[in-house]
Amino acid sequence: MIKIENLTKIYDKNSTPALDNVSFSLPNKGFVFILGKSGSGKSTLLNIICGLTNAKSGNYILPENTSIGYMLQHDHLFEWRTIFENVTLGLEIQNNMTTENIEYVESLLKSYGLYDFKDKKPSELSGGMRQRAALIRTMALHPDILLLDEPFSALDYQTRLMVSSD
Repeated sequence: MIKIENLTKIYDKNSTPALDNVSFSLPNKGFVFILGKSGSGKSTLLNIICGLTNAKSGNYILPENTSIGYMLQHDHLFEWRTIFENVTLGLEIQNNMTTENIEYVESLLKSYGLYDFKDKKPSELSGGMRQRAALIRTMALHPDILLLDEPFSALDYQTRLMVSSD
């Protein structure tokens, strides 16, 4: 189980609270959606859980040896790399470009309609295609927990249904 306990995060030198004493528990399996208006601290919460920023107070507890995959709101693809090189970046960094992992990435590229674009540069793709590539890059590492920050915002309705059904 994942536990969030009394998390508080304040920006602007102690004047703007992004999170104020937030606590909850999450089950080990399943989907959890965090809904809230813009500026309510959703991204801040994800940033704290994955270790990109620190809370002012409180803590979070994850099961031991849990790997986290985090897909940010923006795709952050590197323009000088092909789509295939972008989606395998984490595997490359971890020196884990095994045949099995490459086959998994290729299956994801096929499932998400990007296989025919694997040799293209990000500037040659639509916003929705770029976002799917960012999702594949996150999933390529087989994380135990997948944190997605507005993962479908650039996808049209049909593609949103296709991606969320997998």
